Amino acid sequence: MPIRRVVLDVDKAIDEPDLIHLARMIERSPGVRAVNISVTEIDIETVGTDVTVEGDDIDVDALMHAIEHTGAVVHSIDQVVAGDYTVEAKRRQR
Repeated sequence: MPIRRVVLDVDKAIDEPDLIHLARMIERSPGVRAVNISVTEIDIETVGTDVTVEGDDIDVDALMHAIEHTGAVVHSIDQVVAGDYTVEAKRRQR
Protein backbone atom coordinates (compact mmCIF):
# COMPACT_ATOMS: atom_id res chain seq x y z
CA MET A 1 0.00 0.00 0.00
CA PRO A 2 1.61 3.31 -1.07
CA ILE A 3 2.29 5.98 1.56
CA ARG A 4 0.85 9.27 0.26
CA ARG A 5 1.32 11.67 3.20
CA VAL A 6 3.46 11.75 6.33
CA VAL A 7 3.32 14.47 8.99
CA LEU A 8 6.33 14.64 11.31
CA ASP A 9 7.34 16.60 14.40
CA VAL A 10 10.96 17.59 13.67
CA ASP A 11 13.40 19.67 15.74
CA LYS A 12 16.51 21.30 14.31
CA ALA A 13 19.26 23.52 15.65
CA ILE A 14 18.76 27.28 15.32
CA ASP A 15 21.51 27.69 12.71
CA GLU A 16 21.80 24.35 10.87
CA PRO A 17 20.22 23.06 8.80
CA ASP A 18 18.32 26.05 7.46
CA LEU A 19 14.75 25.33 6.35
CA ILE A 20 15.58 25.53 2.63
CA HIS A 21 18.33 22.90 2.95
CA LEU A 22 16.06 20.66 5.03
CA ALA A 23 13.25 20.96 2.45
CA ARG A 24 15.62 20.17 -0.42
CA MET A 25 16.98 17.07 1.32
CA ILE A 26 13.45 15.83 2.05
CA GLU A 27 12.33 16.52 -1.53
CA ARG A 28 15.13 14.28 -2.85
CA SER A 29 13.74 11.25 -0.98
CA PRO A 30 12.15 8.61 -3.23
CA GLY A 31 8.42 9.09 -3.75
CA VAL A 32 8.29 12.65 -2.39
CA ARG A 33 6.44 15.13 -4.60
CA ALA A 34 5.94 18.03 -2.17
CA VAL A 35 7.04 19.19 1.28
CA ASN A 36 5.74 21.83 3.69
CA ILE A 37 7.76 22.88 6.74
CA SER A 38 6.09 25.12 9.33
CA VAL A 39 7.90 26.51 12.36
CA THR A 40 5.89 25.78 15.50
CA GLU A 41 8.23 27.03 18.22
CA ILE A 42 11.65 28.60 18.73
CA ASP A 43 13.84 28.57 21.81
CA ILE A 44 17.46 29.50 22.46
CA GLU A 45 19.00 26.46 20.76
CA THR A 46 16.28 24.71 18.71
CA VAL A 47 13.48 25.27 16.23
CA GLY A 48 10.42 23.00 16.36
CA THR A 49 8.73 22.28 13.06
CA ASP A 50 5.80 20.38 11.59
CA VAL A 51 6.88 18.70 8.35
CA THR A 52 4.21 17.53 5.91
CA VAL A 53 5.40 15.37 3.03
CA GLU A 54 3.22 14.19 0.15
CA GLY A 55 3.90 11.89 -2.78
CA ASP A 56 2.81 8.82 -4.68
CA ASP A 57 4.76 6.18 -2.74
CA ILE A 58 6.98 7.79 -0.09
CA ASP A 59 9.94 5.71 1.07
CA VAL A 60 9.57 6.51 4.79
CA ASP A 61 12.92 4.95 5.76
CA ALA A 62 14.74 7.08 3.17
CA LEU A 63 12.78 10.13 4.30
CA MET A 64 13.77 9.62 7.95
CA HIS A 65 17.41 9.05 6.94
CA ALA A 66 17.43 12.25 4.84
CA ILE A 67 16.11 14.31 7.76
CA GLU A 68 18.55 12.81 10.26
CA HIS A 69 21.43 13.24 7.79
CA THR A 70 20.90 17.02 7.97
CA GLY A 71 21.31 16.93 11.77
CA ALA A 72 17.60 17.43 12.48
CA VAL A 73 15.74 15.03 14.81
CA VAL A 74 12.37 13.35 14.17
CA HIS A 75 10.40 13.33 17.44
CA SER A 76 7.28 11.63 16.15
CA ILE A 77 5.21 10.58 13.17
CA ASP A 78 1.91 12.39 13.74
CA GLN A 79 -0.04 11.33 10.64
CA VAL A 80 0.22 8.75 7.87
CA VAL A 81 -2.08 8.58 4.85
CA ALA A 82 -1.80 5.41 2.76
CA GLY A 83 -3.73 3.65 0.02
CA ASP A 84 -4.95 4.16 -3.52
CA TYR A 85 -6.09 7.73 -2.78
CA THR A 86 -5.86 10.35 -0.04
CA VAL A 87 -8.45 10.28 2.73
CA GLU A 88 -8.79 13.52 4.67
CA ALA A 89 -9.32 13.17 8.42
CA LYS A 90 -12.71 14.22 9.72
CA ARG A 91 -13.27 15.42 13.27
CA ARG A 92 -15.58 13.25 15.30
CA GLN A 93 -18.59 14.87 16.90
CA ARG A 94 -18.62 14.20 20.64
